[in-house]
Amino acid sequence: MSFLAKDEVGNSSKGDFAHYVEGVFRLQNSVTSELMELQESEAVVDQSALLKAEQAMQEACAPLNEYVSKETDGAGASFFLKRKVQKTAVQCESSANFVRLTLKNQPLQK
Repeated sequence: MSFLAKDEVGNSSKGDFAHYVEGVFRLQNSVTSELMELQESEAVVDQSALLKAEQAMQEACAPLNEYVSKETDGAGASFFLKRKVQKTAVQCESSANFVRLTLKNQPLQK
């Protein structure tokens, strides 16, 4: 799933960008939920690749999560944080998609 191409993010309207960021946030949350569910079941045989992918996703999505947290709390995000989200949203999306792919390719215990 890709909402905007990387070169379109900086040139998108505020509404398009807000929609894109919301979609990326939902994707990341969905992947995180899938990870938690799978880890609780202890069905993953080799967790090292999955852990590495998850850490990369968390780092890539940190500005987006901070942005959403501030907006949810009513604090409002600074101009600099908004710019950082613009610069990192595509990487967050890519990382979340990579974690989902890694999850699908995991050998599971029976």
